[in-house]
Amino acid sequence: MRIIIAGAGDVGFHLAKLLTQENQDIVLIDTDAEKLKYAAEHLDIATIRGNSISYSVLEEANVSKARLVIAATNSEETNISTCIIAKHLGAKRTIARVRNTEFLLKREKLDLEKLGIDEIISTETLAAREIKRLLKDVAFTDSFEFDGGLLNLVGISIEEASPVAGKTVSEAAYLNPDNNFLTVAILRNNKTIIPRGDVSFHSGDHVYFIAQPDAMNHIIELSGKERKRIKNVMILGGNEVGVHTAKKLSLKFNVKLIEADKDRCFELADELRGTLIIHGNGSNVELLEEEGIDQMDAFIAVTDNSETNIISCLVAKNHKVQKTIALVENMDYIHLSQNIGVDTMINKKLIAANFIFRHIRKGEVLSLTSLHGVDAEVLEFEVSEKSAVVGKVLKAINFPKAAIVGGVIRNGRSYTPNGDFVFEAMDHVVVVAQPECIHKVESYF
Repeated sequence: MRIIIAGAGDVGFHLAKLLTQENQDIVLIDTDAEKLKYAAEHLDIATIRGNSISYSVLEEANVSKARLVIAATNSEETNISTCIIAKHLGAKRTIARVRNTEFLLKREKLDLEKLGIDEIISTETLAAREIKRLLKDVAFTDSFEFDGGLLNLVGISIEEASPVAGKTVSEAAYLNPDNNFLTVAILRNNKTIIPRGDVSFHSGDHVYFIAQPDAMNHIIELSGKERKRIKNVMILGGNEVGVHTAKKLSLKFNVKLIEADKDRCFELADELRGTLIIHGNGSNVELLEEEGIDQMDAFIAVTDNSETNIISCLVAKNHKVQKTIALVENMDYIHLSQNIGVDTMINKKLIAANFIFRHIRKGEVLSLTSLHGVDAEVLEFEVSEKSAVVGKVLKAINFPKAAIVGGVIRNGRSYTPNGDFVFEAMDHVVVVAQPECIHKVESYF
């Protein structure tokens, strides 16, 4: 499939990286020669230097043969124009990255599809949605539900006092007598491990499990934390991400938002009726203490300064705040979260790229999600009558070592499969797979 990506920034580059692993025919367009050179050296893609709204540039990219055009530059106007022109030149489908959320709210009135824009995304809105998802449970660093919670993907940090620390996966099996959860990924020193029985748990590991509902409390015990409901949330930063986050969270939680710009505070007070707006510098520890940071269940730092976000989250952790989330610009920072004490670091451009990737794959899999900092995808398949796994025993299908079947949902019941599990048609199968073997995994289903 020929895919044209306009914009070689973080969103475009990461998306191109994901798609090249899918063996797609990628063309990357940008005006910056250095960015294109870097992309060409690291990815097997074609690059074109020029403006994506140029007729000649799009013709050179063979836009009439493109199944998809993704406009992800930093200019909203360029993205909208690129999609409109590309669609009129024969592109089958277009996606535009926008900042103005009115496009999202008024998409039906604006009739964007008639203009030539099939889908629009906002990095700020997607970041706010991701933050809301991450706040489902303070005991977990990440959580994701399948089929309304019949299966759950959850992440925890392993402490020295954890009962699994120092044990192999096989040795720790006695801690799971009901066989209702399975270890599916370990993040250690920026390296992703798809574990087998001989892999050990180390203190400081970030471990992901796929679990049945009745296993959730037991997994929390393994982390040494307590399950606690979130009531009070503090947000640092009154930018677009902060505003969207406050709007989503204030419907359910008590939310305080701290913003350094006085004029911006007045604007926010008018816009965010359900949020308490505080004028002040969020890096001021005294201010945070005066505003009751020690009473907060979650602290979310989304200013435009990554270092401020990280440091303020560390201050929050020092005041016993259970859940901290920091927005960072540098994608390399995301891997640091497990080492420095911030529960989760997110990058809005990475979230946007992953969202677009999931949108492209829609229909091939029931669901697809990415874990922050983990070099693996979580996929949910439905087994068809013609699937290669139907009637087969799991241990006999030669599943790739870089992937693991974490759970199965059948007729409203969830299972954590062992090697003797037999697949049936209509099963929903949750798989964790590293990018290089996703195609092989798909062939089974």
